[in-house]
Amino acid sequence: MNRQPRNSQAFVSGRAAPRTAALYAVCIVLAVAFLFPILWSAITSVKPPAEASAVPPTFLPSRLSFANYQKLDLYGAGLFHYVFNSTAVALMTVLGAIVLSVLGGYGFSRFSFRGKNLMFIMILATLMIPFQSILTPLFLVLRTLGLINTLVGLALVYITFQLPLGVFIMRNTFETVPRELEEAALLDGCTSLSMLYRLMLRLVRPGIITVAVYAFLNSWNEFLAALILMSEEGKFTLPILLSNSRSGHFGLTDWGALQAGVVVSILPCIILFIIIQRYYLQGLTSGAVKA
Repeated sequence: MNRQPRNSQAFVSGRAAPRTAALYAVCIVLAVAFLFPILWSAITSVKPPAEASAVPPTFLPSRLSFANYQKLDLYGAGLFHYVFNSTAVALMTVLGAIVLSVLGGYGFSRFSFRGKNLMFIMILATLMIPFQSILTPLFLVLRTLGLINTLVGLALVYITFQLPLGVFIMRNTFETVPRELEEAALLDGCTSLSMLYRLMLRLVRPGIITVAVYAFLNSWNEFLAALILMSEEGKFTLPILLSNSRSGHFGLTDWGALQAGVVVSILPCIILFIIIQRYYLQGLTSGAVKA
């Protein structure tokens, strides 16, 4: 057996070391660039209000103050009321997107029917429709159904726009499951629905979590539809609160209150991603195997 000389191995490792160091340096720079705005918002939110709006700004606060959070809580019905609205809409959106995406993806993956491929392409084609272009028809439909200024109506709009991507992810995730498992379950007497519930849901869990994360993030942070479809102050979501409460005296931006709202809005997203990031990455990978 031919063995590579030690000098050659050292030479190869010596050439790889600068590349590895450069890669780590680029990753660190990118991480700092992405994390710095979050850190700046967190620091600014605990500055005294006058110091938070000072020009030029200071990086570290002279003292810790939660006056910005208290000021934000004084707006309208209170901060926790709007957080509750956003949470309710996000949970309804996640639940609806999961149920419909799983059923749609399972149907496109495992059943054969006339026009299946055309229908699937038409569903994906809706991703190319600008959201802003159909807000007026959506407003008229929801008004006819009596769902204007309701959290349920807003959640239905979000579910509608999550379905194309959700069905795509779940269809590709189901395609990665061996059909032999499904055939064995059918031989054991399972129906299509019982097999989906008892067997398939466990195997496609990463895809389900990916759909849930996308649905939660998009519904939690969405601004335009909530602004158009909600006119009652008590039905506002958190992004609308941040938009309306950012102005201080004489039209100046209240940076302290605004950054406090930013911290409140990003905390659930960060916590959610940290908890389920492993499943989320698996879902992205499995959803990209087959198209």
